[in-house]
Order: sequence, then C-alpha cells, then structure tokens
Amino acid sequence: MVAYHDDEWGLPCHDDIELFERLALESFQAGLSWSTILRKRDSFRAAFRGFDPRVVAGFDASDRERLMGDAGIVRNRAKIDATIGNATAFLETAAEFGSFDAYLAEHVPGPPPRLPPDATMGSIPATTPVSDALSADLRRRGFKFVG
Repeated sequence: MVAYHDDEWGLPCHDDIELFERLALESFQAGLSWSTILRKRDSFRAAFRGFDPRVVAGFDASDRERLMGDAGIVRNRAKIDATIGNATAFLETAAEFGSFDAYLAEHVPGPPPRLPPDATMGSIPATTPVSDALSADLRRRGFKFVG
C-alpha cells in the first residue's frame, strides 16, 4: 500500500493502457477494499492480458468463463462484463479525442487544490462537480461501474 501511495496514487498518468488498467481496477474495487484489489493486481494483469483495451474489447464468451474461473481475480460477472464493455467504450472515446488521456484533459481542469494541513477525512468530499460530470459523461458513453 505504501508503494502504491507513494508511486501511483494521485500522480498524473498519460498512458492509455495504464489509464484503462486504473479504470478497470477501480470498477472491480466497487464495494471492496482497495488493498484486496492491489493484492490481486498481478493476477488481474495476467487475466486481462495486460489491460490492453484492444485485446480486452475482443474477449468473448470463453474469455468470460475463463475469467469467472480465475481465483486470482474478483469473480464478479457484472464487473467482468463491465470491464469488457468498458474496453470498447474506452477505444471509441480514445478514437474520438485522439487518446483517452486527451478526453480526460478536456474534462478535468487540473490537479485538485492542496488540502489544508488540518484537513480530516470527513472534510474531504467524496465527489466534486467535476467528478460528477465526468462520471455522468462516461456513463453516457456506455461505461459501467464508473460512479
């Protein structure tokens, strides 16, 4: 968790495959602890073929069954189906904007403001108008599990 926090969390990412991985893992995390997802991350990467959205978008019924049988990942059919469908939506969005990173750049104005030193978890909003608008637009584009 420390390495994830120090080396990834909150840091900008501009690589579309890495962005798809983050999107997919966040979708799988819904209702679970983030530590559960991080412990299974290598298995997720193997199961989803490196999270290349071009590959994942081509997954078929046999891939779905393979994923449902993989004890190394979260075996939730709705989340598996959402990740496969999200790969197609991701590719369509990337094609429209030139990359998924470019799409995000149009929707996220920049890093959030720094929190004051006396901030508490209770004082940090779970969503913002920007995150709500992005989530709504992703859902409009066919993405699932992107709350």
